[in-house]
Amino acid sequence: MRRLRLTAAISAAALVLTSCGGGGGGSNDFGGTPSPSPSPTPPPSPTPPPNTGGSFTPPAQESLTVAEVQQIIAQAVGEAQARNLPSTIAVVDRVGNVLAVFNMNGAPAQTALSSQTIDGNAAAGATVGLQGAMVPSTTAAIAKAITGAYLSSGGNAFSTRTASQIVQEHFPPAPTTVGLESGPLFGVQFSQLPCSDLNQRFNPMGGASALIGPKRSPLGLAADPGGLPLYKNGTVVGAIGVMGDGDYGFDANILDVDVDAEEAIALAGIQSFAPPASIAANRISVDGTSLRFSDMVVSDLSPLQNNFAAINGSLGNLVPVIGYSDGTIQAGTAYGTEASGIRASTAGEFVNRDAFVLTDGTGANRFPIRAGTDAATINAPLTATEVRALLEEAFLVLSRSRAQIRQPLDSRMQATISVVDTHGQILGIVRSPDGPIFGTDVSLQKARTAAFFSNSVAANQLLNTPVVAGVTNVPNYVQRVRTFLGDQNSLTGTVAFADRSGGNLSRPYFPDGEVGRPAGPLSVEQPGQFSPFATGLQVDLVTPNVGAHLNFVAGASANDTPQRCTQIPSIAGTGGQNRLQNGIQIFPGSVPIYRGDQLIGGIGVSGDGIDQDDMVSFLGLNNAGVRTGTISNAPKAVRADNVVIDLGNANVRLRYVNCPFAPFLDTADQNVCEGL
Repeated sequence: MRRLRLTAAISAAALVLTSCGGGGGGSNDFGGTPSPSPSPTPPPSPTPPPNTGGSFTPPAQESLTVAEVQQIIAQAVGEAQARNLPSTIAVVDRVGNVLAVFNMNGAPAQTALSSQTIDGNAAAGATVGLQGAMVPSTTAAIAKAITGAYLSSGGNAFSTRTASQIVQEHFPPAPTTVGLESGPLFGVQFSQLPCSDLNQRFNPMGGASALIGPKRSPLGLAADPGGLPLYKNGTVVGAIGVMGDGDYGFDANILDVDVDAEEAIALAGIQSFAPPASIAANRISVDGTSLRFSDMVVSDLSPLQNNFAAINGSLGNLVPVIGYSDGTIQAGTAYGTEASGIRASTAGEFVNRDAFVLTDGTGANRFPIRAGTDAATINAPLTATEVRALLEEAFLVLSRSRAQIRQPLDSRMQATISVVDTHGQILGIVRSPDGPIFGTDVSLQKARTAAFFSNSVAANQLLNTPVVAGVTNVPNYVQRVRTFLGDQNSLTGTVAFADRSGGNLSRPYFPDGEVGRPAGPLSVEQPGQFSPFATGLQVDLVTPNVGAHLNFVAGASANDTPQRCTQIPSIAGTGGQNRLQNGIQIFPGSVPIYRGDQLIGGIGVSGDGIDQDDMVSFLGLNNAGVRTGTISNAPKAVRADNVVIDLGNANVRLRYVNCPFAPFLDTADQNVCEGL
């Protein structure tokens, strides 16, 4: 058995959270067990009375001071000097504000997005998707720090090593696991994108909105070890990211224990700011596999250096990063305050006082509940009353549900819920108090993805996306899907796709993980071309945006990417907006919304187990339909789980949703999605 090691700063034994079961039939789920054979359909849940709060305890409003940021940097620099690895070190707060970037003398200015081999048959150095690209090392360090902060919460502490484990083509990733399903958060690395219309941008002019988050990441989420979260009094307050070896890669083999200098440097940085032992990633398991936090331990470290004055100017300097930092040290903002951009809702915003919303720094909800904007293209758009019902009913399902990636055992699920119309316009967003930050952008990606691929215009939109010669060919995916499914009408609204369905088609092997099988039609052309930097359509849609942004950060271009991902055609009358303004997502947690047989939007959920995410979106929509009598899940006859793919020697059915077996804390109900 492989040896799991935990930092000495994370020292006490803790309960192991065991995820319930697996997602049979093509899913390796970060959460519950699939429902067994059909059973009698349970009656819909009645509309509950208003929930005025009490389910959650909001996290304490803690933040990093300038002196603490200096200490963190000094500790990391001291370890880097001892290991003779000059590095770039970034520190961020919980909502992604870059508090400082320190560049050591001799640190590499450029870093390669790794093109290491996958399953032993990808050509070393091949450029597919973004793999092999050279990027500023500052962007890699920032992305690592944002990953550590955004994946963590008061109930789980995840690192970039954790991220590496859950985004690869087999889970767990190792030479001996070839043939197993893909990671539960396969594709999450392409969230928090620099082009996202949800995530905020650095404002060098300051002002009331300067610190609001969530902030964007230059490279999305990182899978390269060297990004660790920072905690104060048990509350996540940010993270550190270290880039020193010039290779921004991933750990393809969890069966060994790496001697990783970047991770050791980050570990030195978090001393006095380490997460509680009980919530570290290796106290959490998925389908019997323990997650990873760090392969380095405190006993691996040199004596700590914590005097910032002793290293500043002599071993390196604070540096500005275009679009992220002015080159000074800033204090962190406390999550949950108006200044952070995420706060508790008011009574006028949601009936449930546990609800949190995104705010503009001056008190206004950035995404207040509103009606659909797509009256020009559909007969009866979502009303504001229906959107409120969707968000409130989904939040009530979430509030009753057992968490799958949180400690202690039987904690309540924490996540973010987003609702969009058929144009991908945001109609409302609500969060639980301690949901991981990454789920905010991801829930919106999921909602938009379900609405887009279920839309009658999906094929036309993809076919009219510009080809970038030698880089991306988005139109090609339409015929690949049609050939694969044996249906020349695919992507014209005849099938309702949940994110689980599109995720099936986005895996490098179909069925998921089975080597020797063809690549899914939304994945890279050949399974051997896959890497965490080359996932297929998901990456090709945003590669031009990411490239433009990296040129901007490097100073090679005066123009940043617009706050609008993808080059799919814009919607008439919207000033250039499109349906996928923060990219797409390819792991479960969303369903399209229907009025009768007409698509009218999408709902997405992210934060605390993908089966839980599926359930909250699916049951939340069902219960909102019971409450309003006007909206519903897709008609059963058009759901993607009616689609069967002929592989020649096997027939494989797509999936729609997968709900946990007995998910609630307040009842023993089972098969809660069955028959709906």
